Amino acid sequence: MPASRTRHLCSVAAALVLTVAGPATAASAASSEAADLREVLFVGNNWDGTADVIKSSGDFAKVGRINVVPDKDRRMAEINADPIKWIYFMAIRNSVGEGHDQFADDMYSTPDGRSVVVSRPSFADVVSIDLATGKINWRFPVSGYRADHMAVSPDGTRVAVSASTANTVHVLDIATGKQLGSFATGDKPHENIFTKDGKYVWNMAIGDVNTALDDPAWDWTKGDRHITVVDATTYKQVKVIDMRQRLDAIGLKDFSDAVRPAVFSPDESKLYFQVSFFNGFLEYDVAADKITRVKTLPKNPATSEDRTTWVNDSRHHGISMNPAGTKLCVAGTMDDYATVVDRATLQEGTLVPASKPYWATVSGDGKDCIVSESGADQVTAIDFATGQKVTSIPVGDHPQRVRLGHVQADWTGPSGG
Repeated sequence: MPASRTRHLCSVAAALVLTVAGPATAASAASSEAADLREVLFVGNNWDGTADVIKSSGDFAKVGRINVVPDKDRRMAEINADPIKWIYFMAIRNSVGEGHDQFADDMYSTPDGRSVVVSRPSFADVVSIDLATGKINWRFPVSGYRADHMAVSPDGTRVAVSASTANTVHVLDIATGKQLGSFATGDKPHENIFTKDGKYVWNMAIGDVNTALDDPAWDWTKGDRHITVVDATTYKQVKVIDMRQRLDAIGLKDFSDAVRPAVFSPDESKLYFQVSFFNGFLEYDVAADKITRVKTLPKNPATSEDRTTWVNDSRHHGISMNPAGTKLCVAGTMDDYATVVDRATLQEGTLVPASKPYWATVSGDGKDCIVSESGADQVTAIDFATGQKVTSIPVGDHPQRVRLGHVQADWTGPSGG
């Protein structure tokens, strides 16, 4: 660029700063704060109570690790002193925990990258952990005896958490832990999704997934499973969607109506979701209020057809979509693979071997699908464009949820962690 033009642009910029000093200063501060942040992926290691922090794209190298149960001794003392809490703690260990305690289900960082908020099923709470010190900022005990999936609002200021044994979702101020509101759900609330405008929260209730009554004939015993849509300001119910009716309408009477992980298309006109026991996913047209397509994915011949052997009624658990909305990525949990599916044709790509993949998300640059291999204690990146594996990164014991977030640019782990 010519020097004269550069000087001219600098003069214009200086004039603008003098003219609107207040807003410019605020904007500069915000820009500076953003520059001090680093985008990362948080990987929750459910069974060992840690979260690995890795780069959000590229080589996904490790950045640091967080202990998400720094108060473990205190929490265990409380549980051991209360017979009812102890019974539920042990029930979680011996059912959904597959013989292990569940310490790190879901997590999101605060907008300033200084804290991470974690739901801890076995401790029935949500905590905010200071990323610099590893200490707890605040703790919110959920209703009932188990905390589950969360969702963060688009502006990063609110977090919704499912209290699975209380059929309730709490919405908290992410900075203070103060409850802003709550709403009732179906049985065993699970996945939560904020719409991209922040106006609504969708909650999916999955019912009882720990009983052995897994034959379709006993499906009615699994409880009241439906999607609850609420206003994200008033927390009043806007709509209830019972997929049982929509499934029956297209002849899928033997399908479970327990909606598991789900993802919206970029324009939020379609919802793609998994259901219990099904090796595949379904497409739901939001405006038409009906299921429009069903995709059955391959079965692994080595997978037992005994439904009682499938973890928490899952067959496939984990689904994400690339930013362009052209590709889906599916975690074939009990079939030990992950695959990229073309959204237009629903044709799957390579079946990438993966050990009990439990979640699927998108890398920071949008190029890769990231799946958590809970059976191999690693996360694996799969290229959306080619459907091929890019790399795998070792993490802690039983990784499940993987979420994009931010830390301070120079952060490498808590000073005391």
